[in-house]
Amino acid sequence: MTTIEATALTKVYREATTDVVAVRDASLATAAGEIVAVMGPSGSGKTTLLSMLGCILRPTTGTVTIDGQRVWDSDERDLPRLRRRYVGFIFQSFNLFPALTAAENVEVVLNLKGLDGRAARREAGRLLERVGLAPRLDFRPRDLSGGEKQRVSIARALAGDPPLILADEPTANLDASNGEQVMRLLREAAAQGRSVVIVTHDHRVAPWVDRTVLLEDGRLVA
Repeated sequence: MTTIEATALTKVYREATTDVVAVRDASLATAAGEIVAVMGPSGSGKTTLLSMLGCILRPTTGTVTIDGQRVWDSDERDLPRLRRRYVGFIFQSFNLFPALTAAENVEVVLNLKGLDGRAARREAGRLLERVGLAPRLDFRPRDLSGGEKQRVSIARALAGDPPLILADEPTANLDASNGEQVMRLLREAAAQGRSVVIVTHDHRVAPWVDRTVLLEDGRLVA
């Protein structure tokens, strides 16, 4: 079953009097249970592509369908709801709230997805236990290692059981051991029926992914 299908995505930015094409005619489909790595040099359009797949950035042309829902046919006001329902994000810089504990960082996402109170606290604890952070529930980001922060990010991305996980350079700031832990967790997420799309420079992810595609100058070439 296809979880996400992007067809002929193009994104053009206007800079002064010049049109800059960040992504050109990119098509990509992923199946449930599959991890796809999108690789390419800096400036090739990887993050722009990921943002269009994740309902953050509207393409200039092209379509994105997630779990049967054509995203960009929707009203702009519906996009936050679609993101909450269909997409979990993992960021290179973790994007954790510094004043909140690990558990509270996960609870915030659960609250946005309609789960509150004790139920949210229990689910946050379950998700953090699943990524190996049960002893760190009450730790704030400043007290966590880089690998632990990324595992909180993964727990947060899994909140609400979205069918699609999008990860922007999830191993870039991590040593080999922590990078492997992160990829093992993403592999487990895929094994539970999710699609995972990673944009990365890190060739260490190769043994963990099902397929690698190359983005060069905004074009998918492999």
